[in-house]
Amino acid sequence: MSEEKVNKRIISNVFWALVGKLAGLVSALLVGVFVARYLGPTQYGVMNYAISFVTLFLVIATFGFENIEIREEAKANEQKDTILGTVFTLRLLLSLITIILISIVAYINESDLYTFGIIMVYAITVMLTPFDVIRNYFTSLVQNESIVKVGILRLVLSGIIKGVLLLVHASLIWFVISLVFDACVLAQGYCYVYKKKIGSMRSWQFDKSWACYLLRQSFPLLLSGLAATIFLQIDQIMIGNMIDKTSVGYFSVASKFVELLLYVPTILIQTVCPILVKERKNNMESYREKSQVFMNVTVWSCVLCAIFTSLCSRYIVLWTFGLKYAASIAILQILSFKIIGVALNIVSGQLLIVDEKQKYFVVRSLSGCIVCVVLNFLVISRYGVDGVAVVAIITQFIAGFLIHIFIPTYRYVFFMQMRCLLIGWKDLYKIKMLIGR
Repeated sequence: MSEEKVNKRIISNVFWALVGKLAGLVSALLVGVFVARYLGPTQYGVMNYAISFVTLFLVIATFGFENIEIREEAKANEQKDTILGTVFTLRLLLSLITIILISIVAYINESDLYTFGIIMVYAITVMLTPFDVIRNYFTSLVQNESIVKVGILRLVLSGIIKGVLLLVHASLIWFVISLVFDACVLAQGYCYVYKKKIGSMRSWQFDKSWACYLLRQSFPLLLSGLAATIFLQIDQIMIGNMIDKTSVGYFSVASKFVELLLYVPTILIQTVCPILVKERKNNMESYREKSQVFMNVTVWSCVLCAIFTSLCSRYIVLWTFGLKYAASIAILQILSFKIIGVALNIVSGQLLIVDEKQKYFVVRSLSGCIVCVVLNFLVISRYGVDGVAVVAIITQFIAGFLIHIFIPTYRYVFFMQMRCLLIGWKDLYKIKMLIGR
């Protein structure tokens, strides 16, 4: 394929990634806002508590396969049927184990049967996550168009269903069931696109040697992901258990806006990382240069987004979720800066995966996990939800930045991050360099 065609494909990929994220943004601001207004902080808090509870276990079902799968498929597309079949089978088995663990822990931890029921209904979505292997495959090909269209269709159907639920004054359980339906639509859409664009899923094959290889490669990411998931999700669970579910609702609203900000690094990572894999194989000097630019552009884009969001947090919350969620304003003013630490964390993580140095990921995430849990225990009773927001920022910077200075293998990433924070803003205009030669 000519260089011109490659660049056109990349530009098209970026465009469709932007379209998909924009569609998600509109959905969150329209449908999500109406649902939150309707449910109120307490019920909205219960729903988000259940989502965080299930997400805490989801890392077992994914096992850190995603980035490894994308890397291997970008390197060896001719073995796609074996890679896809192996990853899908492993994830299906792990999802079943995850459901069992969720049911046991929820039964022991939750005295409220209603909350337990909400958790178990939402947990059904775990069994649909193995189909994400199709999305990852298209990501490895730098072909987001079809996958994005499936996502947009899911958002439209989701919006219609939630609109009907609002009109008939449905209870909380029906909104949780609608989330399960969303996951079903997405999984079916992935299957349809794969069959239409690539071929039958029946050609997928499970291979024991590939399974062993993928498990070995992904195991450090599993441990890392487990610790990372704890320090990303444990805050809402601790708020729910140590304060109340209403406070979870306030914190969740602020978190939703931070999640929207994460679209910036997500788009760049999904688009650029497959390119960096190929660049590393062909030209190491160019790869190092583009890696630094990639980090600079991503992190400083997030810095600008964080400053804007913090300054406008009052208007953002009141114009969307309304006065009943006014307590979320102060939280968002603080929490918006979390995205800078997240950008440093996930960009460095992606570069280490490309360099095949994920062995010590668990140290990064474990450091964040320990800091998160310990600090939250110390601050929640004294500073409440605002203290949790500060802890979330500290945790990200420790796990995704400072810890690298103590791991010799990762120390070069620390110096890349230092250059990024000090002078990286100068490269904001160089985004074109990442997709062209």
